Amino acid sequence: MQEESVRSPSYTVPCDDYVHVVEFSPFSSGTSASLLAYGGNQFVVVATCLFQEEDMEVEGVEFNVLRAFHHDLRVDALAWSPESRLDRIPTLRLCTAAADRKLRLLTSDLQDRHEVEVMEGHTSYINHLVFEPTEGKRIASVSDDHTCRVWDLDGRKPTIFRLRSPGVSVCWHPEEVFKLMVAEKKGTIRFYDLATHQAILSLDCGPIASADWCFSNPIKVGAVSGNDWLIWDITRSSYPQEKRPAHRDKAHLFRWSRANDNLFATTGCPGRISSQLLIHHLGHPQPVTVGFATVGSCLSWHRSLPLCVVGCDRKLCFWMTEM
Repeated sequence: MQEESVRSPSYTVPCDDYVHVVEFSPFSSGTSASLLAYGGNQFVVVATCLFQEEDMEVEGVEFNVLRAFHHDLRVDALAWSPESRLDRIPTLRLCTAAADRKLRLLTSDLQDRHEVEVMEGHTSYINHLVFEPTEGKRIASVSDDHTCRVWDLDGRKPTIFRLRSPGVSVCWHPEEVFKLMVAEKKGTIRFYDLATHQAILSLDCGPIASADWCFSNPIKVGAVSGNDWLIWDITRSSYPQEKRPAHRDKAHLFRWSRANDNLFATTGCPGRISSQLLIHHLGHPQPVTVGFATVGSCLSWHRSLPLCVVGCDRKLCFWMTEM
């Protein structure tokens, strides 16, 4: 990669702790600002972000911390509920996973109500989780224990899908709420019918590190395998339509932009010093943005801007991409 093609972050925000996971809420917050949460070693911090691209009166980024939840262990995964809003009666609801194999459902009204509900069942490390995107009454999680579990918030026992290898990613699409996409480490992405609990479609490739279902175009699925990124059109074939090398070392994460269905980002595996961020556009043969984050290990896109965030050692780094 040419040194002159490397871009510094468009914005940075300091944090009090190492950021292990960061997520923009993909849902409207009820205000002009977007909700963002990041997890460190013992806390989950919830904040609002407003960027100058959204409000001309803002210089750079306006970052306002709303609440810090104490968390018993390091936060390894995090997901937002669509019930989280700041207008009318404020409600924050998100779910986390930690190394003790438990999910924690965090709920706050930003005043007197601050609740933590623990959900147990997985027998190994939880790799990813997601809320049902319309009402937020269920959560899906995948684990190294070769299961995908769908939890009801009322505490009933979860529905369990048995996998053939560790689950690395799970996605729930707002236009396909009766289907669940699950990516397995050994190289299969399956779509499950949540009514019949049967697999209805599968996609194949080599070993998968991360996969994502395109928010703005549900026929598109992307993943990283080895050094490569791969894209499927699920209406055409179970094999990827596009595959290109991305990272010199193994790729770590794949995330679609929510603002543009041709835009996506990948990260390299975190090294001792830094992790590489590549932002790709399907209309360009080379990455449109190249960045590096200090031992960065997480990635999320803004819900409406072509802007992504990587969590680093005591800071958040944001890259804005020209579409």
